[in-house]
Amino acid sequence: MPVTPDALAHAEDLADFVAASPSSYHAAAEVARRLEDAGFARLEEEDAWEVTPGGRYVVVRDGAAIAWTVPADATTTTPAHVLGAHTDSPGFKLKPQPTTGSKGWLQAAVEVYGGPLLNSWLDRELRLAGRLALADGRVVLADTGALLRLPQLAIHLDREANTGLALDKQFQTQPVWGLGDPTQDDILAELAGSAGVSASDIRGYDVMIADTARGAVFGKDRAFFASGRLDDLASVHAGVVALESIDTAASGPIAILAAFDHEELGSNSRSGAAGPFLEDILGRVYDALGADASERRRALSASWCLSSDVGHSVHPNYVHKHDPVVQPVLGSGPILKLNANQRYATDALGSAAWRDWCDSADVNTQEFVSNNNVRCGSTIGPITATRLGIRTVDVGIPILSMHSARELAGVSDLHDLTRVVGAFFAG
Repeated sequence: MPVTPDALAHAEDLADFVAASPSSYHAAAEVARRLEDAGFARLEEEDAWEVTPGGRYVVVRDGAAIAWTVPADATTTTPAHVLGAHTDSPGFKLKPQPTTGSKGWLQAAVEVYGGPLLNSWLDRELRLAGRLALADGRVVLADTGALLRLPQLAIHLDREANTGLALDKQFQTQPVWGLGDPTQDDILAELAGSAGVSASDIRGYDVMIADTARGAVFGKDRAFFASGRLDDLASVHAGVVALESIDTAASGPIAILAAFDHEELGSNSRSGAAGPFLEDILGRVYDALGADASERRRALSASWCLSSDVGHSVHPNYVHKHDPVVQPVLGSGPILKLNANQRYATDALGSAAWRDWCDSADVNTQEFVSNNNVRCGSTIGPITATRLGIRTVDVGIPILSMHSARELAGVSDLHDLTRVVGAFFAG
């Protein structure tokens, strides 16, 4: 299928979104910024809220953001349609006492975050990005831009590099960021400078390493899009774009984007899908609509959650790793993810509903199921279904190089996912 101008424009907008979101904290802030620019009201959890029919709202909790629209005719039993996604990606996180080095090199002490493809981070220009907690109580975002590199050992010194490269997670993943003496230089000063504050004011930090290369469209007929953090900023971005276009004067469900943090670690945090964030927001929304406990349960029983995360496209060089029959490929549409052991939450009713939303958006869909000999990953889908009892469907886009520093998607799939999410939000 030819890539349309709308799909290309969508990919370029996604590149902007990823560039502005090098950490989960930046991603949550960018979600809020874009939606505020579109007329959404920013709410703070510690304040009293006035959530009214016809309103549009967004809340940030640490590295997570939840945004929603309330139709003008909403009642106490209006169901919710929730798009669940996540803001974090596998990579590296800055350790305490992060300035290290030897032999005249300055290095950053980092800890592996989640399950990245370690070798994909070699020989790239990298940046530090995250949040700084300051002595005066403020929390600010920092982004150094290109600062670090994880240099690979030359093949002349490792003649077996092409037959089996295995990096030691402690000793061979510490990037260089300068030349000097680690007792006199401080990487926190670089972070502080990027945020316009003093290093002596930093009392705590949550800082990640991110690739600096911008997302790019390429390939025959411009079919491919490569970028860091497509897992899962592709879904977050789809939700933002779809939410911006909702007409709250029209009838429909309460449309919600729930962009959680810490999915790559299992979601067990106050801003993760296993935490109370979504439940807290749903409770306050239905309280504002005047719903009692019974009415809220009725509303949730009629609600849906799309758990949107990336899945595996068939890989032409490793076909044996995939199911021999069910083989989704880039450019052929978003995927419906199924697993007999509830690693995904999709069931027959969810499959039927997903196909209806795809039909409404005039979008082709594919299925994904794992090879029986390959362990299946999981998502926030089963967590959300278990925690809230909302009917949940696991979906996403097919990609290659999952958990790489730079992943590969299909331009048309990115746009098609957004179109289906729009149909889902509309009801």
